[in-house]
Amino acid sequence: MKLKIAIQKSGRLNEDSLKLLKDCGIAINNGKDQLKVEVQNFPMEILYLRNSDIPQYIEDGVVDLGIIGENLLIEKQKQIEVIKKLGFSKCRVSLAIPKEIDNESLQYFKGKKIATSYPNTVKAFLKEQNIEAEIHMISGSVEIAPNIGLADGICDIVSSGSTLFKNGLKEVHTIFKSEAVLAKSARLHPEKQALLNQLLFRIDAVLEAKNTKYILMNVPNEKIAEVSRILPVLKSPTVLPLAEAGWSSLHSVIKEKEFWEVIDQLKAAGAEGILIIPIDKMVR
Repeated sequence: MKLKIAIQKSGRLNEDSLKLLKDCGIAINNGKDQLKVEVQNFPMEILYLRNSDIPQYIEDGVVDLGIIGENLLIEKQKQIEVIKKLGFSKCRVSLAIPKEIDNESLQYFKGKKIATSYPNTVKAFLKEQNIEAEIHMISGSVEIAPNIGLADGICDIVSSGSTLFKNGLKEVHTIFKSEAVLAKSARLHPEKQALLNQLLFRIDAVLEAKNTKYILMNVPNEKIAEVSRILPVLKSPTVLPLAEAGWSSLHSVIKEKEFWEVIDQLKAAGAEGILIIPIDKMVR
């Protein structure tokens, strides 16, 4: 019995999904234009599908799992369980208008035309805000709609905002934030749950390592207690004596963002020669 997992056929989500699986030790060898691949070192089949088709395949149980943008799951309104947020392909689903318009409030959209590839998302949001507007469904190149007189504003996914800027638009409201997720079919065969647990164990180890670093520093012995109190570590740091009398090497694990919050405190407490080393995998 094998897990069947769907990923995007091509595009950024495809690349990030394959990298995650490979980081989890899953060997993927597929030829050009091959749409289904059997993994040799893990009981898994990978199906390469159109992004918009993946939610239906998951809901119908054709595949057990899928890596897909959370924004698409919300738009498709399928009965699918999100079991893990994956931390990549982050974006926002936002409303945008021509940059020359001064009115940036949601009231601007009353009675206006909104072009979007996410009609269900927009309808639900406008209903919550008690705003009536005309929704114009477009597949791709939504940003051009205001420039050609097709719409007064748009709703689309936004990453850096550069595409909006190039098309003379400005982001005025974020409906929700999205990222890639691992979604599970409600029809998952019970015997496959053990395989899913193994996969989740590997994914957790990879994701934990991405945001965590190994930290080493030289500390005067009399400052070890003070430095240890500053570090937001998992457990007590490892302390090893240096050849130079009165000094020790302190080793620990730290969240990268927490390191930048305490670096000045560490230096002020006497830490020197601070090294930050990437971690490949981290198993709790």
